[in-house]
Amino acid sequence: MTALLTRSDVLRALDVPAVLEALRAGFLQSSEIEPLRIRTDLPGPGTATALLPGLIPGIPAYTVKVNAKFPGATPALRGVVCLHDLADGALLALLDSSTITAWRTGLAAALVTDALAPAGPVGVIGTGAQAAMTLAGLVALRQVDRLVVHDVVPERASDFLAQQGIPGVVVSSPQEVAAEAEVVVLATWSREPLLTAADVRPGSHLTTLGADEPGKVELSADLLTAARVIVDDRALAAQMGALGNVGLSADAAHATITEVLTGATAGRRSADEITVYAPVGLPWQDLAMAWPVYQASKCDSRTVDFLS
Repeated sequence: MTALLTRSDVLRALDVPAVLEALRAGFLQSSEIEPLRIRTDLPGPGTATALLPGLIPGIPAYTVKVNAKFPGATPALRGVVCLHDLADGALLALLDSSTITAWRTGLAAALVTDALAPAGPVGVIGTGAQAAMTLAGLVALRQVDRLVVHDVVPERASDFLAQQGIPGVVVSSPQEVAAEAEVVVLATWSREPLLTAADVRPGSHLTTLGADEPGKVELSADLLTAARVIVDDRALAAQMGALGNVGLSADAAHATITEVLTGATAGRRSADEITVYAPVGLPWQDLAMAWPVYQASKCDSRTVDFLS
């Protein structure tokens, strides 16, 4: 039978440490099969994206994801993650794509941010659900004692800060966040640079999550050129991510996070170095989220629906 896992089902089955462990395993291992990320514009404001296949060595399943993204909608991302048996292709589960994508992106960002960033206050630029999930993962990995928060809607920033239960302050600009925080997470829909090289202190770390498709920009070309840039995939970062969207090539990426976590190259090399993590998102990250959720759901069928 095929499990139908809604947003509520996914959240009930979510085990943050288990997903972080699966994400770490995925970053440490590489599949010989080239992942595909296919994106197209739709008439009007939307885009459609398919990611396949999601594979992690040791997990006997794979994912295929189909998304529609509409910035003005709530949630902005709608779609489905199909979880298939690796042995025969049987459809094990259909999972809500919005929840899977948001959490896997946030937790992957938290894992990498923890690996690259110094200790110190955490800044958040863009206080939507994606930032909250990244922060939830980061809190599971390190002590976070202070937040510096900015959003284009000040009330949303205040609400975000109140919900986190961490001391902090709401500021009026991205530049103020960069001035007060050692670690900065950007999760916006921006199409113009929010920070330049002049805005960022030596030794800072920035994770830019918004620049995940053509036209979206959070960090300027001069900042990315000055920093040590770590990506999840060089080609995608140049094709549709933070590098290519400001006119930089794949050569501007100093390493992939897999190279850093496996010890093939260094992440942060000195206390004064500025580091940037600029992911686009890879298909296997959907599997890192979907597989533990599916396994947990099999033990709790109280409200999980099935297709025979």
